[in-house]
Amino acid sequence: MTEKIIGLTEWFATAPGRYLLDWEQMQFDLAVADVFGFNALQLGLPELDTLRANRMPHRWLALPEELASLPLAAPRVALVTDAAALPFPAASLDLVVLPHTLELSADPHHVLREVERVLVPEGRVVISGFNPASWWGMCQSRGKLFGRLGLHGLGASRLYLPEAGDFIGPWRLRDWLRLLSFDLDADRYGCYRPAVRTEKWLQRTAWMDRAGARWWPPFGAVYFVVAVKRVRGMRLLGPAWKPRRVRAASPASVANRH
Repeated sequence: MTEKIIGLTEWFATAPGRYLLDWEQMQFDLAVADVFGFNALQLGLPELDTLRANRMPHRWLALPEELASLPLAAPRVALVTDAAALPFPAASLDLVVLPHTLELSADPHHVLREVERVLVPEGRVVISGFNPASWWGMCQSRGKLFGRLGLHGLGASRLYLPEAGDFIGPWRLRDWLRLLSFDLDADRYGCYRPAVRTEKWLQRTAWMDRAGARWWPPFGAVYFVVAVKRVRGMRLLGPAWKPRRVRAASPASVANRH
């Protein structure tokens, strides 16, 4: 798993990696800007500052031990921890961000259960991941298939993305969230340019981002999900304002006409 995490970190330094990070940073900024509370946590991916647009007083970056020593992460990391065993009491965080965290986990469903445990009622989780039903995902699947079959000629088994765990489809993630009593608040897809490796060809195909968002939105290379933790049978109460007493109007006198 350590090699896979380092491989993903190196891939983010390539032209398609930077293109993906730019899109995701914009989405995280929009998603967390108006989430209020006291405590927010980013789990993984130090290449992104997913909480920079948030205004909570306590914002932390938590990384696994493999990433905590990287020069990029050292100035910002606050916690070195396993995403499946967070050092927080139950119902203590208002926001948790998982940028590609589930793909790198040995047990992604257990990580989601741990996130549900530490979130307060009505707390939010924001998740990004690679979409297997995309041009990038299909190129990755083809490379793995040809590699298993021993077909290495002409680079047929060459992977476009790093071999960083198993991709989790957005439909599968939505099922997991529902099982844990999360309500889906928003989801979107992005990065519709083809699986090219150079900045030159990424720029030449920039028009596909606009076309993809309009004509084939579910096939973006990356998906983005925002979900809210619901506690069934609980109702949040506002302040108990005392009703203002209204004095009854005195009856108006009516002059008798003689």
